[in-house]
Amino acid sequence: MADPSSYRPRPGEIPDSPGVYRFRDEHRRVIYVGKAKSLRQRLANYFQDLANLHPRTRTMVTTAASVEWTVVSTEVEALQLEYSWIKEYDPRFNVKYRDDKSYPYLAVTMNEQFPRVQVMRGHKKKGVRYFGPYAHAWAIRDTVDLLLRVFPVRTCSAGVFKNAARTGRPCLLGYIGKCSAPCVGRITPEDHLDLAEEFCDFMAGRTGTYLRRLEKQMAEAAEEMEYERAARLRDDIGALKKAMEKNAVVLADATDADLIAVAEDELEAAVQIFHVRGGRVRGQRGWVTDKVEEVTTGALVEHALQQLYGEESGDAVPKEVLVPALPDPVEPVQDWLTGRRGSNVSLRIPQRGDKKALMETVQRNAQQALALHKTKRASDLTTRSRALEEIADALDLDSAPLRIECYDISHLQGDDVVASMVVFEDGLQRKSEYRRFQIKGFAGQDDVRSMHEVITRRFRRYLAEKERTGEWTDGSGTGGALPDGPDGTGTGTGTGTGTEAALADGDGTLTGTDALTGTDMLTDTDALTGTDVITDSLKDDDGRPKKFAYPPQLVVVDGGRPQVAAARRALDELGIDDIAVCGLAKRLEEVWVPTDDDPVVLPRTSEGLYLLQRVRDEAHRFAITYQRTKRAKRFRAGPLDDVPGLGETRKQALIKHFGSVKKLRSATIEQIQEVPGIGRKTAETIAVALAQAAPAAPAVNTATGEIIEDEEPDTTGGSSGEPVTAGAPDERRGQET
Repeated sequence: MADPSSYRPRPGEIPDSPGVYRFRDEHRRVIYVGKAKSLRQRLANYFQDLANLHPRTRTMVTTAASVEWTVVSTEVEALQLEYSWIKEYDPRFNVKYRDDKSYPYLAVTMNEQFPRVQVMRGHKKKGVRYFGPYAHAWAIRDTVDLLLRVFPVRTCSAGVFKNAARTGRPCLLGYIGKCSAPCVGRITPEDHLDLAEEFCDFMAGRTGTYLRRLEKQMAEAAEEMEYERAARLRDDIGALKKAMEKNAVVLADATDADLIAVAEDELEAAVQIFHVRGGRVRGQRGWVTDKVEEVTTGALVEHALQQLYGEESGDAVPKEVLVPALPDPVEPVQDWLTGRRGSNVSLRIPQRGDKKALMETVQRNAQQALALHKTKRASDLTTRSRALEEIADALDLDSAPLRIECYDISHLQGDDVVASMVVFEDGLQRKSEYRRFQIKGFAGQDDVRSMHEVITRRFRRYLAEKERTGEWTDGSGTGGALPDGPDGTGTGTGTGTGTEAALADGDGTLTGTDALTGTDMLTDTDALTGTDVITDSLKDDDGRPKKFAYPPQLVVVDGGRPQVAAARRALDELGIDDIAVCGLAKRLEEVWVPTDDDPVVLPRTSEGLYLLQRVRDEAHRFAITYQRTKRAKRFRAGPLDDVPGLGETRKQALIKHFGSVKKLRSATIEQIQEVPGIGRKTAETIAVALAQAAPAAPAVNTATGEIIEDEEPDTTGGSSGEPVTAGAPDERRGQET
């Protein structure tokens, strides 16, 4: 615990101007970001007598080890920079709202030739119109099912669309009149785009035009005695009205507004938001946050506005935002919202009438959400605390293990050997800290040796981080070489030389696709791929999380005594003696520790055992997912994958031009050069690579035994629908671990 006076800036150093400040801990990690109209006055509040500070503020300033600031010109710039830093650094002491669910939206892909109506979650994409959010996906599907009678827009996936276009037959919706069947040319792209625009207009609240038009058409059909058409139009009108009834009119003046309500106590706050478009409630969502700092209702509203509109622009920001309390000062926030929308935005507290009545409804929703959250969390916190205490007692630890790392090895009969590292902090998953490894020190199946290698790699990186920050010394009071690795070599720079260089490659780069796909994807190179990337290229002083910068209190390995001994030996070789190690054996769920000949047996009803099982199972899931992905990639690899400098785009262009690898193999260099983007040198490289590669085994129809000729377009390693060849992964029946 640091003394705030040890890093307090000297008098006169802090400017008396608008700006953004950030506190860092001893690891140089940013733990709090704030903004101020006057940096000097605001920061002075943090360095007063600790007894006068709010308990959470006191915890923050004693955790911090330094403070920095950036001067800006206006308060609006300070607001924008504060939002950017909070999003970038994810400070632990800032108010961060947690969505209580991943809300679904009704999305129309207007960026496609034939727009598609579908349910979407996660980050919003450019060129897609969104309506919602909705509380349940089934509510979207019910609404779309009603509207397809009148607006038969495409709803099928790209694969179904292409298959229908190939066969010349539409799907079932095309036959029953709920799709205009653009896949088979029943409607032109222009007309289908107009249909999608009308669908979006109706969803945006402009409903009267379409109802009046349909009623007029129904009357005309009845006058002309076309009773069947009139009956269909009548049913269409009924479907539209039924869809409209799902969103009752709450504001008679067809207002576009967002209403934000806050329910709070001393520890937590819940935010509820109603999205009103065209006078109707079109969406609802809720957030919950821990009040890790002393904060007013107006400040909570300001944080909610930042999260809600920080990535939005244009019409996604409504003309009117109604709140229970105004931020102080309100002008910078209102100017920021106006800048996001591109026109004036009114930020105010409703005083009377329908808007005040609706705000009271939103407030009741917020209070109920907070009560429900506290009921769930009270049980969850108690359970997790008891589990951590039971683990500490069983393993004779000095304190509860707030950070637990678990490692597992996975392979298929000794092939594609990989390992996983998962992290639990305070009993909860910390997916941004997950890592995965390729075993490179040897070939074959040896779980014990693999575990030793993985633990060595992980903690050599940790020691390298400590040496770079000056936290690790060799015992003489000065920084020295890192302890020798298993081969007797060491490093004197902490930058990954010697054995570390051989082992470091592939130590996991995080890509943030979990929110979108539900799958934890981590690449094993340091290339920048995906989003939310954490790599070694990040500077030490930028405050972002580093790969292996923070040590656990407990290392758990999936296995028994041999794996535990290997992990302990790896730590001992590195000179690390302050991290506990245990293993969880699958068969009897016994907990093994390095110093005991007999396992620790926890009761079957123990919360500590449940937590260890969850950690172990998550490590196993993460490892086996990576192993399967790696194995599938190896089996899908084609001869073009071995051509240096040939990317996916040019591989696809080659296959599209020639139709198959077989035809490409027989082509001349001049013919290969005809493909756009392929020069003489690349063509020669391709020809040599294909000539050296052995032709693939012929595909066989497993039902008839017939050899399938290679006339269909070949895949280059990644497409689905390719014929099953002899020796394909589905034909293998090995034990996967």
